[in-house]
Amino acid sequence: MKELDERDIDRVIEMAWEDRTPFGAIEMQFGLPEKEVIELMRRELKRKSFERWRKRVSGRSTKHRKKRPKMQRFKSSRQKNISNNSIT
Repeated sequence: MKELDERDIDRVIEMAWEDRTPFGAIEMQFGLPEKEVIELMRRELKRKSFERWRKRVSGRSTKHRKKRPKMQRFKSSRQKNISNNSIT
């Protein structure tokens, strides 16, 4: 398991709790595959908190990129376009 400092552990836990953050994003940013994220959560959370988290994310399509439906990201009509490093 990759050695993380306390700040990174807190961020991994935060990302793991977020419904829309896939395990792949955690792996890309911190080098922890899903199995190691689960181990980290088991080690760092209280037992009941871990059980509640596992129940929530088990089979959740948003946590697994392969299970996600194909959809475009939301973009507000009020969002400004950025091109060539200048706001248009």
